[in-house]
Amino acid sequence: MKHSMRRFSVAGLLLMSISAGTFGQSAEPINIVTTAVPFLRISPDARAGGMGDMGVSTTPDVNAQFYNVAKYPFAKNEAGLGLTYTPWLKDLGLNDVYLASLAGYYKFDDQQALSASLRYFSLGNIQFTDALGNDLNRFNPREFGLDLGYSRKLSDQLSLGVALRYIYSNLAGGASTNGYSYKAGTAVAGDVGLYYTTADEDGQGWNVGAAFSNLGSKISYSADAIQRNFIPANLGVGLGHTWVTNEVHKISLNGEFNKLLVPAPPSGDDVTQEEFDKYNSDGVVSGWFKSFSNNALAYSAGAEYVYNDQFALRAGYYGESASMGKRSYVTMGVGINYNIFGLNFSYLLPSGNGVNRNPLSNTIRFSLVFNFGGEVETGGSAQY
Repeated sequence: MKHSMRRFSVAGLLLMSISAGTFGQSAEPINIVTTAVPFLRISPDARAGGMGDMGVSTTPDVNAQFYNVAKYPFAKNEAGLGLTYTPWLKDLGLNDVYLASLAGYYKFDDQQALSASLRYFSLGNIQFTDALGNDLNRFNPREFGLDLGYSRKLSDQLSLGVALRYIYSNLAGGASTNGYSYKAGTAVAGDVGLYYTTADEDGQGWNVGAAFSNLGSKISYSADAIQRNFIPANLGVGLGHTWVTNEVHKISLNGEFNKLLVPAPPSGDDVTQEEFDKYNSDGVVSGWFKSFSNNALAYSAGAEYVYNDQFALRAGYYGESASMGKRSYVTMGVGINYNIFGLNFSYLLPSGNGVNRNPLSNTIRFSLVFNFGGEVETGGSAQY
């Protein structure tokens, strides 16, 4: 069956939206922590995609908005613009599911920057059915997140950034089934980031980053707001170091740790409806604190080699705990930078076999980067 003709029940698609970011690779029963709008957890640019989907503590680039908005004041250029296109789940034969992103920043001076970004996720053309398999309507489910950020240096080595995000998720197109109506979900969230660097004017030194992301309201797809779902609030911490040789060869090694700030749902054969109702009624802030009782963790390691600030080779590894879905994969990437123009490409290597094959295998990302305004003396490295 062609992807454009695939069929979903409305409830099934909503469930998929809450768990689409998780692909278990184990037959063992696991209480996986799920969220709505999981597209916010997808790495939306090719440089990070080639380094194990990390970006909290890497050297500043135009796509910092997606990982740690605090990095922008240390960017070398006065302004930048980045565009990325990612075909999604191509290994499953889906040809019209994709993530597209746009990010940009402008530095008022050496101390502060304004930034913005857009993430757009399309799930393709879908034929909806009810629980009995009867056709309802055809629709293109889609989601997007629109951000506006501000960042400022607190010292010559430390910066702080904040961002406000509007989230829109239209998965059912206003469909109704069995007397139950669905609507587009909306939410508002914010990011807070810190970035510390000891990098000299050549880019050599340590980089440390920490970022809270998607701290915001729950989201509901019900017209009568019966159930509200958590969005993927996250705490990311990273550390990296760049070595420079003869101002031509640069090697960076980075490690990153992420904790999903969402409580685990009730599990077990004896779970009651009252327990689910209590879970759904939990407040956002209490959910952040309760999340530390589960093991929803992800970690990345990545390396980048840059020659003469023009050519880059990248590699990385990404892994998760069982509560996050237990995904793991290796990534690779390349980049080229000429004058104001940059091009990045990343590739997720195939892994697993049969039912355990990683559905993200062979994922590719393409990014275009434009840097404007010349370089300023802030440390860091060339922008990719």
